[in-house]
Amino acid sequence: MHDWWNGPCRPLDELSREQALQRQAQLTKPQGALGQLEHLAVQLAALQGCARPQVERVHVSVFAGDHGVVAEGVSAYPQSVTGEMLRNFVRGGAALSVLARRLDAPLEVIDLGTVEPLQLDGVSHLRLGPGTANFAREAAMSDEQLRLALAAGRDSARRAAGRAAQLFIGGEMGIGNTSSASALAAALLPRSPLMLVGPGTGLDHGGVRHKLEVIQQALRLHGGHCSGPLETLRRLGGFEVAALTGAYLACAQLGIAVLVDGFICSAAALCAVRLNPACRPWLIFAHRSAEPGHLAVLQALDAAPLLDLGLRLGEGSGAALAVPLLQQACALHNEMATFAEAAVSDRLA
Repeated sequence: MHDWWNGPCRPLDELSREQALQRQAQLTKPQGALGQLEHLAVQLAALQGCARPQVERVHVSVFAGDHGVVAEGVSAYPQSVTGEMLRNFVRGGAALSVLARRLDAPLEVIDLGTVEPLQLDGVSHLRLGPGTANFAREAAMSDEQLRLALAAGRDSARRAAGRAAQLFIGGEMGIGNTSSASALAAALLPRSPLMLVGPGTGLDHGGVRHKLEVIQQALRLHGGHCSGPLETLRRLGGFEVAALTGAYLACAQLGIAVLVDGFICSAAALCAVRLNPACRPWLIFAHRSAEPGHLAVLQALDAAPLLDLGLRLGEGSGAALAVPLLQQACALHNEMATFAEAAVSDRLA
């Protein structure tokens, strides 16, 4: 199969960026007074190829999959929660479901492989396997499973493009996936897992220490074989992490701005950027989560997150919470009067 993720990403529209910058300089405010909101409006203009960008059509995809490493006792919740939450997503009771509803955004739910086979209305069941293998003892995925998971993300981005989405949000659900994200971050940065591993769904101090030991064991097992980001993702990743990676890469190729959620999604973004660095300008980072490893990943990606609310829920919820900021940045950029229009005196030369 062709390594489609290496394909060219859409270039930014420098003319639209310049036009947006010129407009910002003419609006009735001191230059720079709206801080990061100004940068967001200009960035979105360059991404959308439009001097007056909008964020009205948002596409949300949540990817789910189980993790074999849960057998090592790295989670405070039973593995059955992954499947139970899929049902909660489509019934509208999950945090991301509520937020997507508020944004009037379609929410697609994609089951890449849970331990127990499911058949739920409103869920796309791809069934790549009964969860990943236990990466503390063997590679998490086969080559074929990895490629299928990446392609699942690509296909979601294509559906978003077919709906003329102006923004893509990827979410995740998978008990054990903070262990996968921590292992990926430790291998790709590289950083000591001691600085990256956190409580995930609520482990106590002893649980975090055990989780750290399991990840250290996995890094010893796979370290000599992680020859690049793709193999690292295959050995230490999860179905949903790989799907997010594929979605981010495909969005950059298709020209859809991405709002990246928390630690798990940022680990996928790190994989995407390592696979194809040209995708980086298409990634906007929604928030800094409470997981200790997230800051290291954000720093490695030179990312300035929009929010810092102590969130650690995942699902894509932090990204959904940040959408109104993007919308307000666009509204201010598009609807504020210029000095000339308002007959307000500009600053002295």
